[in-house]
Amino acid sequence: MSGKTAKLPRAGEGKRGVDGHLAYLLRQAHAAVRQALEKALAPAGITHPQFVALTLVRAYGSLSGAELARLAVITPQTANTITSNLVRMGALTRSPDPSHGKVLRLALTETGRSLLARARPHAEAVERDLAATLPAELEGPMRQWLVRVATDLGDPSRER
Repeated sequence: MSGKTAKLPRAGEGKRGVDGHLAYLLRQAHAAVRQALEKALAPAGITHPQFVALTLVRAYGSLSGAELARLAVITPQTANTITSNLVRMGALTRSPDPSHGKVLRLALTETGRSLLARARPHAEAVERDLAATLPAELEGPMRQWLVRVATDLGDPSRER
């Protein structure tokens, strides 16, 4: 083997371009959006996973850690780490579920609402940048396709 290394393709080149595997291209796009969100949210003092957690608690009300994990498509362990940090920051509180003593419910605090309000414009800017990469007439069909991928391929009863 020679000491030369191959020139690795950039996003959009070779198998990282239109000839690449669809699943890889989705992963590559997800990574790019996630990096953009991390960078955009940093000035607000929040990470992308923290922003997702706060957004979901705000949208759906009091959630258990397991419910948050399912909604955020992360492991319960990861959800626990994220929410523990948010509790430490004063953005979330944990309280026992009235009907099931072992379950802890997460709730947004005033600090959490303020943090989310400060972070939201940064995330919305990334959303606008993302939407700008897609012709307006394709946004609706693209949203439908992404939901269908998640519902059809994510269905546990689906046979492979």
